[in-house]
Amino acid sequence: MWTLNKPEPVKLIIGILAADAGCLTASRDRITSKFGPADLIGDVWPFTQTDYYADQAGEHILRQFVTIDNPIDPGELAAIKHKTNKMEQTLAAQLDVGLRRPVNLDPGYIEPSKLVLASTKNFSHRIYIGDNMYAEVTLTYSKGSWLDYRYTFADYKQDKYHNFFSKARERLLEQIRSI
Repeated sequence: MWTLNKPEPVKLIIGILAADAGCLTASRDRITSKFGPADLIGDVWPFTQTDYYADQAGEHILRQFVTIDNPIDPGELAAIKHKTNKMEQTLAAQLDVGLRRPVNLDPGYIEPSKLVLASTKNFSHRIYIGDNMYAEVTLTYSKGSWLDYRYTFADYKQDKYHNFFSKARERLLEQIRSI
């Protein structure tokens, strides 16, 4: 008989792209009210690697990452992506900034060996995770550093992001050791 192992808990991380500081604050507030208190909140950086979202969120998009204190089961990712999509729609209706999509929420998780992101779009490097959602391994952690792939989003290749992801990884390891 084969033994099935339950997956280790992972650290929920949500990347926020926001049209302005007010949209960013509203997003963080909504995230923590839905998923629980944040244990790490990253710096705010200008999102300048692409203009892909400019028609939806404006010309001066801000980027920030938030991790949720309580680790989750990685099998929850599809449901979480549905929740963040709904949150985006609700925030777009509530925030009066004259933009179609003033907030973009990208959930994923960090585990000791990788960063995984959820997506509504299929592609060659993504796998179906159920409930009309896909996921990809965006970065791998090996020998003390984050390694990217040819498909990794340009901003996720930056050291400043890697520094935040490493803090989240360390926090998760502390939490796993205390279980």
